[in-house]
Amino acid sequence: MSKGARCAVIVGPQGAGKTTLLRALIERAGRGAPALDASQESQDFGSTTEPNLTRCAYLGDDWAFIDCPGSVELLQASFDAMAAADIVILVADPDPDRAAALSPFFKFLDERQIPHVLFVNRVDETRVRVRALLQALQTYSDRPLVLRQVPIRDKDRIVGAIDLVSERAWKYREGAPSELIEIPETEKPVESEAREAMLDTLADFDDGLLEQILEDKIPPSDTLFKLMAKELEEDAFAPVLMGSAAHGNGVTRLFKLLRHEAPEPAKTAERLGFSGPGETITSVIRTMHLPHVGKISVARVWKGAIRDGDSVNGGRVSGLLALNGEAREKRVEARAGDIVGLPRLDALASGDLLIDGRIHKGDAAVAALAPVYALAIRPRNERDDVRLSTAVAKLIEEDASLSTERRADTGEFVLRGQGDMHLRLAAAKLKNRYGVEIETTLPRPSYRETIRATADHHARHKKQTGGHGQFADIKVKIKPLPRGAGVAFDETIHGGAVPKQFIPAVEAGVREGLQCGPLGFPVVDVAVTLYDGQHHSVDSNEMSFKLAGRQAMRDALPDCQPVLLEPIYHTVIHSPRDHTSKAHAVISSRRGQILGFDARPGWPGWDSVTAMMPESGLHDLIIELRSLTQGAATFEAKFDHYQELYGKDADKIVEERRQALTR
Repeated sequence: MSKGARCAVIVGPQGAGKTTLLRALIERAGRGAPALDASQESQDFGSTTEPNLTRCAYLGDDWAFIDCPGSVELLQASFDAMAAADIVILVADPDPDRAAALSPFFKFLDERQIPHVLFVNRVDETRVRVRALLQALQTYSDRPLVLRQVPIRDKDRIVGAIDLVSERAWKYREGAPSELIEIPETEKPVESEAREAMLDTLADFDDGLLEQILEDKIPPSDTLFKLMAKELEEDAFAPVLMGSAAHGNGVTRLFKLLRHEAPEPAKTAERLGFSGPGETITSVIRTMHLPHVGKISVARVWKGAIRDGDSVNGGRVSGLLALNGEAREKRVEARAGDIVGLPRLDALASGDLLIDGRIHKGDAAVAALAPVYALAIRPRNERDDVRLSTAVAKLIEEDASLSTERRADTGEFVLRGQGDMHLRLAAAKLKNRYGVEIETTLPRPSYRETIRATADHHARHKKQTGGHGQFADIKVKIKPLPRGAGVAFDETIHGGAVPKQFIPAVEAGVREGLQCGPLGFPVVDVAVTLYDGQHHSVDSNEMSFKLAGRQAMRDALPDCQPVLLEPIYHTVIHSPRDHTSKAHAVISSRRGQILGFDARPGWPGWDSVTAMMPESGLHDLIIELRSLTQGAATFEAKFDHYQELYGKDADKIVEERRQALTR
């Protein structure tokens, strides 16, 4: 049986030219690129919004390329795809100031030991020296970045490249294959220095090469290429190529590197631990819900083969789909290395492992990114409430970095994700694919209130109608508790002044009365003690005492010096070191308190700034951080405590709350 397709995943920051590179690779393979970014959302947003999977053959080898979205808000799609790749092509902008944008990709690749090659795109548009760019990129990579080419310059323009392994030179030609030329005399010193640096790095991983270098022997190109392939497969280093995807420059050299040096699917299966027991092993790398088609589980076969009709947890594979852009073709069989769509298998989810027809839930899953932005959502048409919940659940199946929460304190249905664009994209999908239009607002912070003074209050509920009336008389003491103590209820009734069967009703009324205090928010950190009262043998009942308890809170709390409490979150902002001072300024501008900062563990070139931040300062924090750090910074936050809030800020919040309650 012939070997299955190898998979190369193309990732990188927005604007780096990933989709342009994919088109150039497909055209170099001798065929036109299929429809890419054809979804309504990609067209509306003017960029890639979901992975594009494209297949082709190059010099007899089958390839599957996955072009991932570049927006930092859609990183989950890149991570999910990279986890199943034989090799990753990381596309870089030639500007050193944008090097930090590649940091999340380097981190993921290094942690999972995924072989990757760096392609510096648009080198014809910059005057920046390659050495400066490489130094900037190396700051964020644990793996050595090994330059495989040096540019040929004509004044300030890059017009070609020299391969440091074969020591051949090519001159770029518009719309045609590059021309093989002699290495220009002016470039020989640069080429010699760069080649020596490349060999020195390779010698760190191979004692035989080190001995040859020490003996001033020049290793043959074939030996170097084999060593390169071996060390790339083991993720010992990352080769760096350059070119211009828009003009087709450097694309053939990239394709040849992939062909000769990218690992085979069997090697990737070993790296991932998917080559063990079992005749067939398949992992689900993505879930799609398509109009008129339904659910498709995009899966990669690692061992054996999947055939139409195979058993899956008691069900059956009902058709295999070969995916190629927007096109879907039926197949009878998928062999190791192939990526196929499995229709209508509801039991399968992204990250599941399928071994001999049995599902192992989440065994190949990539951890979901923590949310950093949220919106409260509601259907524009109230009749769509159930449809909204169903549609959002499908979006979360497709994208694990989306999540939802029903907030009991505010009554809001909150959608969480990676940023404003991410959630606008979710809203567009809800409308385009499921016919559900939504309205969005910023979630309300979970404000509370408490008291600073004690009170002794007498409350009586009396109502006389025909027949039995209503009567309850209670006396309560109210006092503040330490912060975080919650609500405490106690009773010290003697002599049956309030019969025992009515005391739970008093507590229920008290707690109900504390749900909305004089400032309009739930009351916390307060103790209420029922110490006396009266009852009537005929007119007293549970409802009467519940109403008395609620009335006692409504009447007494305004005299207890109520004060607003705002939620404070322990927040850690992660930022490239060059931008750490900007993170400090953002915290201060949002009434945050900086606790300190240090190097971010495991992230070269990054700092982590720790602070206490009010929840109101977190809503659009990610938007400002990214705007100040070229999209690189992020944060994580966890509720820590409530803190008293006074002055104009408190007055404004209370007034807004009163207006909302009177609408």
